[in-house]
Amino acid sequence: METMIGVSDLHKTYQMGEVSVNALQGVSFTIKRGEFVAIMGPSGSGKSTLMNMIGCLDTPTSGSYQLDGEEIATLSGNDLSAVRARKLGFVFQQYMLLPRQNALRQVEMPLIYRGVRATERQRRAEIALNIVGMGQRMHHKPTELSGGQQQRVAIARALVGSPAVLLADEPTGALDTHTSEEIMRILQRLNVEQGLTVVLVTHEADIAAYAQRILTMRDGLLVSDAAPHVQAA
Repeated sequence: METMIGVSDLHKTYQMGEVSVNALQGVSFTIKRGEFVAIMGPSGSGKSTLMNMIGCLDTPTSGSYQLDGEEIATLSGNDLSAVRARKLGFVFQQYMLLPRQNALRQVEMPLIYRGVRATERQRRAEIALNIVGMGQRMHHKPTELSGGQQQRVAIARALVGSPAVLLADEPTGALDTHTSEEIMRILQRLNVEQGLTVVLVTHEADIAAYAQRILTMRDGLLVSDAAPHVQAA
């Protein structure tokens, strides 16, 4: 498989007054196209900083980050925004849905910003909602949906632009155990059946077990890169 994400000797240093904080200290790894990888680590380990780098939300102090064959580390501003729009889909712990818009409109939003025509937007949004099992609820607003259903809408919104990589940052953090399992099975199915590259940040070992590999961060270092001990069903 070809490399989708290539990180080499990545460093990130933040200046906090007179103190330098080394959030990433020479992190290197690759993720192949179609892999499902989890990033774990305690608070302050650097996993959120790493996710921001992968998601083109921040740039490293030094090192290389290649996404789908394109060097990202040296980009800034509008170029980073363009890469995010073309290559990445995001799912967060909080669903980030607009309170007055129904599910169909929520999923159409990324395509509106791309200038896609209304009929094509609706067609693609309906497909994405059906993929996550929300085809019968597409005209419901967030207040009419459960937490799990809202997260399904958020996943559909992330999928509608056909991203190269789906980034999921604590996507089950606000959900109960049963609903968390449902959401993780959706992500797993997207990975297996559609070949979507998925990168997940979580602090929960049972959630990380849905991935094929777990990258463990500590003190800004990558301390482990291994398969989960027990793969989730």
